[in-house]
Amino acid sequence: MGMSMANRFDAGGVLGDLTTAREEILCGLFAQVLGVDRVRVEDSFFDLGGQSLRAIRLISRIRAVLGVEVAVRTLFSNPTVAQLARALDGAGNSRPRLVATARPERLPLSFAQRRLWFLDRLSGPSPVYNMPFAWRLEGSPDVGALESALRDVVRRHESLRTIFPVVAGQPYQQIVDAAEAAPELTVVETDQATLPSLLEQAARHVFDLATQLPVRAWLFRLAPQEHVLLLMTHHTACDGWSMGILVRDLAEAYRARTGGHAPGWPELPVQYADYTLWERGLLGDSGEASSMLSGQVNYWTSALRDLPDELALPYDRPRPVEPTDHGGMVVVTLDAQLHSDLATLARQHRTTLFMVLHAGLAALLSRCGAGTDIPIGTPVAGRSDEAVHDLVGFFVNTLVLRADLSGDPTFADLLARIRETDLAAYSNQDVPFERLVEILNPARSVSRHSLFQVMLVSDNAATGRWELPGLRIEPTPLGHETTKFDLSLFVRPLYDADGSPAGIRGTFEYAQDLFDESTVEALAERLTRLLRQVVDDPSRPVGEYEVLADDERQRILHDWNDTGRAVPGLTLPQLFQQQAARTPDATAVVCGGNQLSYAELDHRANQLARHLVALGAGPEKSVAIALPHGELLVIALLAVLKAGAAHLPVDPDQPAGEVEFMFTDARPTVVITDAHATAAGLPAAGGPPVMILDAAGTRDALTSVPGTALCDDERTAALRPTHPAYVVYTSDVAGAPAGVTVTHRGVINYCAWASATYRVDGESAAPVRPGLSSGLAISSILLPLLAGGTVVLIPEGVGGEPLTAFLDGAAGPVAPVRLKPSDLRAMAGHEDRAADRKTVLVIGGETLPTSVARDWSHGGAEIHREYGAEECTIGSVAHRVGDESGAVVPMGRPIWNTRVFVLDSLLRPVPPGVFGELYVAGAGLARGYLGQAGRTAQQFVACPFGVGERMYRTGDLVRWRPDGTLEFAGQLDELTSPSPDSGAPVRDGVASPQEERLCELFAQVLGVDQVGVGDSFFDLGGHSLLAAVLLAKITERFGVELSLKQFFSNPSVGAVNEYLGDVSTGERVGPAATGE
Repeated sequence: MGMSMANRFDAGGVLGDLTTAREEILCGLFAQVLGVDRVRVEDSFFDLGGQSLRAIRLISRIRAVLGVEVAVRTLFSNPTVAQLARALDGAGNSRPRLVATARPERLPLSFAQRRLWFLDRLSGPSPVYNMPFAWRLEGSPDVGALESALRDVVRRHESLRTIFPVVAGQPYQQIVDAAEAAPELTVVETDQATLPSLLEQAARHVFDLATQLPVRAWLFRLAPQEHVLLLMTHHTACDGWSMGILVRDLAEAYRARTGGHAPGWPELPVQYADYTLWERGLLGDSGEASSMLSGQVNYWTSALRDLPDELALPYDRPRPVEPTDHGGMVVVTLDAQLHSDLATLARQHRTTLFMVLHAGLAALLSRCGAGTDIPIGTPVAGRSDEAVHDLVGFFVNTLVLRADLSGDPTFADLLARIRETDLAAYSNQDVPFERLVEILNPARSVSRHSLFQVMLVSDNAATGRWELPGLRIEPTPLGHETTKFDLSLFVRPLYDADGSPAGIRGTFEYAQDLFDESTVEALAERLTRLLRQVVDDPSRPVGEYEVLADDERQRILHDWNDTGRAVPGLTLPQLFQQQAARTPDATAVVCGGNQLSYAELDHRANQLARHLVALGAGPEKSVAIALPHGELLVIALLAVLKAGAAHLPVDPDQPAGEVEFMFTDARPTVVITDAHATAAGLPAAGGPPVMILDAAGTRDALTSVPGTALCDDERTAALRPTHPAYVVYTSDVAGAPAGVTVTHRGVINYCAWASATYRVDGESAAPVRPGLSSGLAISSILLPLLAGGTVVLIPEGVGGEPLTAFLDGAAGPVAPVRLKPSDLRAMAGHEDRAADRKTVLVIGGETLPTSVARDWSHGGAEIHREYGAEECTIGSVAHRVGDESGAVVPMGRPIWNTRVFVLDSLLRPVPPGVFGELYVAGAGLARGYLGQAGRTAQQFVACPFGVGERMYRTGDLVRWRPDGTLEFAGQLDELTSPSPDSGAPVRDGVASPQEERLCELFAQVLGVDQVGVGDSFFDLGGHSLLAAVLLAKITERFGVELSLKQFFSNPSVGAVNEYLGDVSTGERVGPAATGE
């Protein structure tokens, strides 16, 4: 046998064979932490079942036994006993040990307690930080013994008898004397039917942190031999690890009390109060370069720089200004084979199962629209000193793990990034999350969690099963009625008796303010689907894994795009000619007192068309029209189309520079105008030839030309549906103009759909307001003319009043009336004008509030929402307003012969509910941008879902609703470059006397020399606890209580002054002044 450790010294008193001694100690520590009988020097910690939590426990044991500090990264890089023993040569001395110490008169809160106390004050008392656990007891428990046992546990652990009084806005820990600490045990007689509601009611009990012990219990008696025990603590006194200690001690105390004596526990070496003081001493001041806190803060400041304020998750509802704590739960189970495969993947990449699941969740969120910068919170035990391993208290800390998915990495590469990120975070885990928020000072909002909104929790807490004499105990699940974050995933690996993987139980907890259950169920299914693909081939880019189910892919690519309809394969002149032949005497155009029949309009347009052909106009050429709103404008438009040329609209009021650019770019054959428009500023020289339509010479020339229909032999070339019908100019986000070239085919497809959808026929009158420089305006004339209706030109220079007058005077159906939501609001009060006749209102432009649409719908109008871009020929998506439930009317579905796709940055379909960029394909696509092949290729891209087909990238962010309608979010360029919110405006000028006093209070609390009226409390270094101190001083000075929630909404002197009102006169302005 070898010498004992005590005898391994050479003659000089130096420990001989030092590495072997370390190996022996480390083998014992490995075995203790891993719960195995024996460990060899070549055994790997992670092959034996080690994971992140056990790694941290091992490091704590090494610190206590060997007195050296080991980084988590060191263990991951040296996972065997032999490797780690050699690595300890470079290890530094361990941190100071936690021991009992003298306490100040007023004991401060720990950083973790401080944050929960603040949240309690900010949002008001709430059950959201309750920790309830329930068990079904078969047998007859000794209630007296149970009550005594609970009291024993509370006396043993000071954290369970600590309350938080407040003096001058500052809370402190007050430990209730052990003899006086009597936790409540409430016995309730009930039955199985009412038990669930009673459990829910008990779990939502609200603790008063200032006066009540943070622990209590209920015993529900269902029958003499059947009970349910609910034990609940507040999170300020307990954490997941602590619950295992609490029930263990409770069981031991119960056994002792049923035996007629008190539990014979040894004295705990330290209490939570000692930890609080040790924590502050250990971390020091972040301003001290030598302090542990300083080094770790430097890491976090760098690691979390430019962190996104909020993840773009697939929410079902907008985030409320004041969220509730209502939560839901969805369970997902990964089978034993997948569990085994994931564990194998972790070993192959020298990571842990948690890291693999972290990478999987980050990849899922990224594929579901969250971007490539994914911050996820995760709890760590926070018990870095051995002295607290058997102590109940709130030690858990929260780390922010930032996943980088930029560049579409392979899953293996992502896992390597995650490994580095997680190891670095574990090595810097001592900075309390609450302190980190104060230092980083992120944009604050009462509606969301700071720094992250998604939590990933490795749920290894062993609080479910315990034993009491004479009782059979089974855990009873409680519904997740509350939630702290937008989305949390709890994962619990399960193992068979031999230690082999038996599956992973996952629980998604979600905020019901934001998500429907079905959305979270879909997320859970997508996570399972993605992980199965990952284990099959981790070398694939994350973007290649399929997150859609087969039926989903079929639905969004095909079923919701099943829009094929037959439309005439003709040109616009042919269709108009047919209509004019059918109804020659019907009224085609009305403008004031002037009217044109279809025959008259056709005749005059044919005459002008022949004149234009004689001037060189024809297919693949353009003719500019710069005419005021009137019947001549309609004649000219039809004439250009009949000549085969493309219509180039020019607004007579357009700046001369813009018109000159259009003429240079489009090179029109001729400009049709009148004397008034010419005088208004068309280019005087160097431009195309000008035809003054109302000049005597032009009128004489036209009268000598036949008014019969033109044929292709008369045109410069045969006219086909693929030829340009018009060119309209639009600008990109940088303001660069380009001419969008739209074909006859696209216009005819839209008009065929619109005439059927809006029921435009020979009885319809369609009002057209001034302005003909867009495709929408052009279609407002062509749509009724191709369907036999009447175009009614509304006079220039007027708003909504003549339109309502037109509605009053219309004898028959009115369809369509094209408006913007702002027009509807301007016409409020006239909704009943649509009651006496069919009135179809088509709303485009900005989003349409449901309330506005509902008012007009109730008034008798038929309301349609239409979305489109010039590049897609007027309208491509539409929706008829019905019984809408959302705040805004959805965009709708694709029109005839149109397909729409919601894609991510790599042109992959995103799942329903996930925002992506809208792409449009089909008959309505424009040719492109006139003379700009590069820009055309950039915006009109190859469609991956159709052979030889193009699609247009709109730049709009949308998502599919579950019913197959599209929902609009905004434009990508606006959403990716948001302007910072400057908050409420602050009045300029000299501060009032009351504002001066407030500035003094701000400066006093913040420890600064000067504060301005518009300065933000947090920008000047304020944090949550100081905010409470400031409000206490304001109450003391002014006699008015302000809520923390109101203060957080705008924490400036000027805003606080507004909330206070004029205290000298008793006037109150804001709701905070009444304590609301």
